[in-house]
Amino acid sequence: MVAHPERSEILIDLAPVDLPAGLAHEGGHAHGAQPPVALAVLPVGGALYGFRAEAIDSLGRPLPAALIHHVNVIDPENRELFLPISRRLLAAGRETGSLALPWLFFGVPLERGQRLVVSAVLHNPLGADFYGVRVRVVLRYTPEGRPWPVFRGAPFQLDVAFPVGDKSFDLPPGRTVRTYEASPAVPGTIVAIGGHLHDYGVSIEFRNATTGEVVWRAEPVRDSAGRLASIPVGRLYGLTRLGVRVLPSERYRVTVVYDNPTGRTLPAGGMGVVGGLFVPDDGVSWPRVDRADSLYWRDLAHYTRGLVAPQLTAVAHAH
Repeated sequence: MVAHPERSEILIDLAPVDLPAGLAHEGGHAHGAQPPVALAVLPVGGALYGFRAEAIDSLGRPLPAALIHHVNVIDPENRELFLPISRRLLAAGRETGSLALPWLFFGVPLERGQRLVVSAVLHNPLGADFYGVRVRVVLRYTPEGRPWPVFRGAPFQLDVAFPVGDKSFDLPPGRTVRTYEASPAVPGTIVAIGGHLHDYGVSIEFRNATTGEVVWRAEPVRDSAGRLASIPVGRLYGLTRLGVRVLPSERYRVTVVYDNPTGRTLPAGGMGVVGGLFVPDDGVSWPRVDRADSLYWRDLAHYTRGLVAPQLTAVAHAH
């Protein structure tokens, strides 16, 4: 991990791997070598307001974005908004691109010395071999000590495959609808939201299940070949409102819809995740993880798939 204060960026590089042509199965998840999970320590503090994930070669030159299936950056010390598991700081896929919020108004507090767990899944649906492929995560931040951003928030995520485990699911022929419901741990406001789907995804939605209000809904943007290219991001803030308020007394539901026209079941062919930025109410502190909760440990074991026992302990008990 390297900080570049002159351009307010933090770079996190994962270990390189070779990706032979065709390294992917029909569900979109890779076989073969994958970058090991990395434990990174932030060299600076500030407020995160943007990020991107990219594939590069040994000289730092960009490689096709299609090589990245997904990247996750996880904060093991703080809990998720909707579940007592480690907080997902950010997630990126090929459809994510570069994301940024207005740095003057919004940011996620980062502390010097804070530990992050970084993992990636790569594949190669292209016709050429790639060697020494490295995933680089670029965090864009406002340096500590500034009077901005005005609103200091936190990321959140809600997944149709929660609570713990692989977030993909087998996709049978025809129409499939998957949902998951939960309540937030603290009250506050969602100011931005986006999502992740696989090919054949029709729509993704985040709804207040208590009131029936649709908070955000999106349909994929497709390329000329009909493959999923991007998911529109919902910026829920404006001149007259900060965003959409959510309360612990209410239930919230994420729903994904797929239409598989192939006539066969696609292993790991479906996924449905929403995530975004949440600003807690004034005076509300973000909850820490509860290490007495078995769900926390099950999740920790899942997302640190490549770490040995002492490293698992270091992640779980770091302060």
